[in-house]
Amino acid sequence: MNASNERLQAAFTRLAGRTALVPYVTAGDPSLDATPKLMHELVKAGADIIELGIPFSDPMADGPVIQRAAERAIARGTTLRHVLEMVAEFRRNDTTTPVVFMGYANPIERMGQQAFVDAAKEVGLDGILVVDYPPEEIAEFAAMLDEASIDPIFLLAPTSTDARMQAVAKVARGYVYYVSLKGVTGAGNLDTDDVARRLSIIRQHVKIPVGVGFGIRDPESAKKVSECADAVVIGSKIIETMEEAVQAAQAEGLSAQESDARAIKAAADWLAGIRAVLG
Repeated sequence: MNASNERLQAAFTRLAGRTALVPYVTAGDPSLDATPKLMHELVKAGADIIELGIPFSDPMADGPVIQRAAERAIARGTTLRHVLEMVAEFRRNDTTTPVVFMGYANPIERMGQQAFVDAAKEVGLDGILVVDYPPEEIAEFAAMLDEASIDPIFLLAPTSTDARMQAVAKVARGYVYYVSLKGVTGAGNLDTDDVARRLSIIRQHVKIPVGVGFGIRDPESAKKVSECADAVVIGSKIIETMEEAVQAAQAEGLSAQESDARAIKAAADWLAGIRAVLG
């Protein structure tokens, strides 16, 4: 296998022991044109890595906030090729910040695995997490990603067995994403003490950075998680913040462009508050 993606490696190296801040946003929400602008503003607000969700009509792991974002993006016509174009647009002005896709197998299968990997390499994608590609069944796709220097990223959960952790450790690169709650994104209350215990077990098997997501909705929980995690991943709260900003802008009768700008600013301001707490 090749070495881990250089941009992802460099991002964690630059942090020098600090916790990475990884916002998740759904491509195409609040609009197709707004997504690259949103990505740039999140970087200015302190993002170390951007997770970009590929909208899908049946997002089994996502809660209602991200489901609504995916529905809005699909209604606007967002396709996987559009998402790749968004990365290409982002790369015109940012060749440093890693971009990771998070999504489901169906859009990739429809495009074709090799065609997707070739296009992803061309636009400068750094990693991908496909929720319904288990580590035991990803050998061929992982080989394609390896050839393109794109890191395969996997989920681990509170219910993950030692065998699953070992299977993930064999093929994962870049970082591993620990789902801190049972259920879907945005659900439940976070038990940070349990997260710390589970991460200590995961690190017995996984030797790359471990990010934690699902359930981080405020500076306090982000700070607590940062004490044991290599990365803090935040999605639902950012999308919810933008959703509220768009609703307020629409109530004021603002244009679509003004609404997008309001949403982007709200997301960036919220993330900057998290960055200030994490240091």
